[in-house]
Amino acid sequence: GLVAKEFIPKGTNLGVTHIHTDKFGIIRTPLGGFINHKEVPNCIRERESEVFYLVTLLDIQPGEELTLKYTMYNPTK
Repeated sequence: GLVAKEFIPKGTNLGVTHIHTDKFGIIRTPLGGFINHKEVPNCIRERESEVFYLVTLLDIQPGEELTLKYTMYNPTK
């Protein structure tokens, strides 16, 4: 999992989690590979064209795990 080392404000873009390509489909980045699932997450995945970003939904405190609700059967959301 991923744990915050410092305070991260709500709405912070933490980087690219996935990239969609015509040739290979959806490719997961290391960031996307280490984030854990939680039914009530503190981050979301936002899509901008063919790139998916991890964005905080809440203020994240130091030591808090970054989580995302998996959409395993519909990866484009």
